Amino acid sequence: MWKIVVGFVIFAAIALYVISMGGDKIDMSGEKHGGDTTHAPAPAATPAPGASAPAAAASAAK
Repeated sequence: MWKIVVGFVIFAAIALYVISMGGDKIDMSGEKHGGDTTHAPAPAATPAPGASAPAAAASAAK
């Protein structure tokens, strides 16, 4: 019986150490729903329809 308690204490100590070393990478706030669940970068800006790529690049450089 005492071996189970010692094993649990060692496991809990290791788990707390790993969680504390995680820093901001570990989110313990639960499930996320809605807009704050996306981690995708914003889409790149596209040139206006009908504008060619070199013309759009030249106008952006001015």
